[in-house]
Amino acid sequence: MSKDFYTAVADRRTYYGISKESVVSDERIKEIIEHTVKHTPSAFNSQSTRIVLLLRNHHDKLWDITKEALRKIVPPEQFSSTEDKINSFRNGYGTILFFEDNTVIQSLQKQFELYKDNFPIWAQQSNGMHQFILWTALEIEGFGVSLQHYNELIENEVKKEWGIPENWKLIAQMPFGKPTANPGEKEIQPLENRIKIFG
Repeated sequence: MSKDFYTAVADRRTYYGISKESVVSDERIKEIIEHTVKHTPSAFNSQSTRIVLLLRNHHDKLWDITKEALRKIVPPEQFSSTEDKINSFRNGYGTILFFEDNTVIQSLQKQFELYKDNFPIWAQQSNGMHQFILWTALEIEGFGVSLQHYNELIENEVKKEWGIPENWKLIAQMPFGKPTANPGEKEIQPLENRIKIFG
């Protein structure tokens, strides 16, 4: 599938209806991730973003962990809708986990003390670019994708389950799979309220 950049950006949406069917090979998914990690910019070329790809039973395990973590804090009478939402992510083919390597960030803070407060912010900005590029690239291939944030609830269990280094901080989870439902309508705020041009 091929799209120009502007069309790909405009077409990127949040898909909640996804299936366990893949639309490309696992090797192609790996290529997309590697290309993204290699070419996404970062402040001071820090390259602090880390990616973990979970497929099949590993993907299922992630959302089982998330469901059980939520079960502990969501009132029983409200849990049914929560479970349905988590199951919609579990119904997908895989999940990409986004992390930041705090060792890299802390090293830069020591090297460039004048900017020390900015490095965590810049790292988040770069991580967000990784998320956007991967989200858009996967949808170009024909996947339905969404971005989730259950970070504090599941981070310790995720690190334990997959042997993730302690210095990696979990930032986001991106479930994907073959679309089974169209995304909802996207409301766009008036551009004149969001853009100022001078000169």
